[in-house]
Amino acid sequence: MLKTFKFIALLEGLSLLVLLFIAMPLKYIWDKPELVRSVGMIHGILFIAYIVIATVIKSDEKWSMKTYGLICIASVIPFGTFVMEKKLLEKA
Repeated sequence: MLKTFKFIALLEGLSLLVLLFIAMPLKYIWDKPELVRSVGMIHGILFIAYIVIATVIKSDEKWSMKTYGLICIASVIPFGTFVMEKKLLEKA
């Protein structure tokens, strides 16, 4: 399950970066909002999957509340899931 979580974390992090650094500038700078809807939907689904899987495996991996909180916070910070995987999940 941890392997699946790491894969979802990678996809969620990439989708956030695409949303923030490609889709949003296209919408607000070049007035092309088409990509925001599709990338936003994909990112939303991946975000929900990330949080749900993190919650499910919290007890299996015996994460402290601090670790779990950091893992959840990492999902809303650009590059956060990449840092989280390197620093927090490296031990697992």
